[in-house]
Amino acid sequence: MSTPDVPTRGPARPGPYVIAGILLIIAIAVPLFVPAYALDEPRLAGMPFFYWYQMMWIPVTAALVGASYWLVTKEDRRRREAVRSATGAGEKP
Repeated sequence: MSTPDVPTRGPARPGPYVIAGILLIIAIAVPLFVPAYALDEPRLAGMPFFYWYQMMWIPVTAALVGASYWLVTKEDRRRREAVRSATGAGEKP
């Protein structure tokens, strides 16, 4: 867990935030493009493609959101550690 008493004003790297944003855009935009999967075939266990494709996106979206969360929290921890080490708050007496 993060500690709210230490500010996250350390230098931010844009990479993790950009990657997290791209993952979230994929999770949102791909299922919204209905013409790509508005099909009956191929069927999976008798279920039309339209339905099983949408259900497939549930765990995929959960994984993409989880990866985004992990990237952002990892960067947040790195920034908090940078602030602690710069101010000496992480040192023990």
